[in-house]
Amino acid sequence: MSSYQTGVSPPITVPSVRERKHSSKKIVALTAYDYTTALLLDREDVDIILVGDSVASIVQGESNTLPVTLDDMVYHCRAVSKGVKRALVVGDLPFLSYQISPEDAIRSAGRLLKEGRVGAVKLEGGMAVADTIKRIVAVDIPVMGHVGLTPQSYHRMGGHKIQGRSHGDENGSWERILEDALQVEASGAFAIVIEGVPADLATEITKRVTIPTIGIGAGSQCDGQILVTHDMLGLGITDPPRFVKKYLQLSDQIGEAVRNYAEEVRSGAFPSAEHTLTNLPIKQLKRA
Repeated sequence: MSSYQTGVSPPITVPSVRERKHSSKKIVALTAYDYTTALLLDREDVDIILVGDSVASIVQGESNTLPVTLDDMVYHCRAVSKGVKRALVVGDLPFLSYQISPEDAIRSAGRLLKEGRVGAVKLEGGMAVADTIKRIVAVDIPVMGHVGLTPQSYHRMGGHKIQGRSHGDENGSWERILEDALQVEASGAFAIVIEGVPADLATEITKRVTIPTIGIGAGSQCDGQILVTHDMLGLGITDPPRFVKKYLQLSDQIGEAVRNYAEEVRSGAFPSAEHTLTNLPIKQLKRA
């Protein structure tokens, strides 16, 4: 039985996440886009539940994260937040909800807190968004940064490609990503997601910054790890990136269950007497 069920673990807060930098206890983070998934993750003492703009590809069927809107994110953040009692819920700021001006960014972040009921927001980028992070933090909205492979930069990168392999001062270089992380920290972010970079670079960033790093495809030396829940459960339609470990293969199990159901419906085996309503008093019926 998890500590959530026994009431032992206290809620995860922004300060408690920051404290993990000086702890041997790694941060466990996963994504969720709906109430049921959030409830299941929270019961297992997941520390951070990210309502990612990856909802675009996982739920909406888009090829990248760019089409998702702020209204979409508010909706999914609110659904997830209803299922969480312990974890820190972080909502992604979608493309063009924070890049136009710091004022727009504050309004967008505020909507995720007020309407989406999250505890923090996440945005992508480094030096280019440093002032924006500073302005959002100044109005007491906690910000998680995101450097390295930034999915909203899909077209600049030419797809979802590993970053930090080249050297120089251009976008996506080793030196630029390191400087991005340092600028995110200096701007007041409480944690940084590092995605899709060589493990040595993620290790250097983790040593240089005083806030926790959360890796995805960035090696084992970060202060925590995050995966897309659908990927680690084997629930996707396509193969996930090679850095993902599949802990289950739910797509196969779901397919088998659907085939069995269809066969029983067509043969008349379902519904059987056990699953057929009789003339029972209404109070004895249970909601499906």
